[in-house]
Amino acid sequence: MKKVPIEYQISPYMVFFLVNSMQIGVGLLGFERISAKLAGNDAWISTLLSGLSINVMIWMIYKILNQGKGNIVAIHHDVFGKWIGGAFSLIFLFYLLVTGATILRTYIEVVQVWMFSIMPTWILVGIFLILCYYIVSGGFRVVAGICFFGVLLPSTLAFTFFFPLQFADFRNLFPIMQHSFKEIIKGMQGNLFSYFGFETLLVYYTFIKNPKKSQKFAHYGALVTTAVYTYLMILSLVFFSEKQLASAIWAYLSMSKIIQFSFIERFEYILISFWAFVILPNVVLTLWGVSRGMRETFGMKQKYILPILILFIFILTILLDDRNKVNLISTWVGKSGFIIVYIYLPVLWLIQSLQIKFRRQT
Repeated sequence: MKKVPIEYQISPYMVFFLVNSMQIGVGLLGFERISAKLAGNDAWISTLLSGLSINVMIWMIYKILNQGKGNIVAIHHDVFGKWIGGAFSLIFLFYLLVTGATILRTYIEVVQVWMFSIMPTWILVGIFLILCYYIVSGGFRVVAGICFFGVLLPSTLAFTFFFPLQFADFRNLFPIMQHSFKEIIKGMQGNLFSYFGFETLLVYYTFIKNPKKSQKFAHYGALVTTAVYTYLMILSLVFFSEKQLASAIWAYLSMSKIIQFSFIERFEYILISFWAFVILPNVVLTLWGVSRGMRETFGMKQKYILPILILFIFILTILLDDRNKVNLISTWVGKSGFIIVYIYLPVLWLIQSLQIKFRRQT
């Protein structure tokens, strides 16, 4: 595999922002409802376990990458051969592309429900994708910069996490562990989709200077995400009753409605608008990752692939014209992500390790 020139690479610490920006996205606005339905007041334990399991998978991803020859496309080629490996790479890239489209369409739905109810979807999506094309065309360092600001700028809204505490009833958390272990594990399924996105590391690994040194920063990014999601789950459980939370599609936005200042009453409008800085890194990094992977799979230039990918996302988001379709594709992405992260990657690591051991012996 051709080595990436150093002028296109990023420092290892930037992986913190790449991982964190991909995990904290539209899921943060309303991930609590499904998990709370499955695990009740113990849903915060499910959220914590999900985050810890993600760190285990990051460790495994680095094992695969460190002993491989490049990114996931090169590893597939080395482990499975040109044709089978290429097929696996295309499946993974298609998953990333649909994930990016789902994130964008979900955010557009939030904007339409809370702010511009009669605004056509194609206008909002078109404006967003034009900006994405401009950013991705600038190269990976520009994309990484957007991820940096996608973490830094929204962090100024961290104060909104504490306003709902004045209405908290911590008795809602007790008794702890009243649900079975099986129910808690099922509760993990309700929030794992929000944690996914870190697997883009499999594509941009070769763009990191001294990539082995970046592992600790990837773990730090995932741990910060885990802390944020666990806190918000606890906050939702103590703010809402169990029945209220079961019907709160966007729990975080519903809690933010209580925030009022003398100079602004509907603070959630500012929050939703500012959240575009959170969603933007999600979409541009997946677009860059898919276009880069397609380039290495087919030998085409990214500038020719990118418009096709953007057109695909544009058409897909237009076709998702109601809540049921959005829920359906979100469920598909969540299940696909679970299979890829928790089933396929361990199998890939096992096969790769056995091949390396066999080659050394021969």
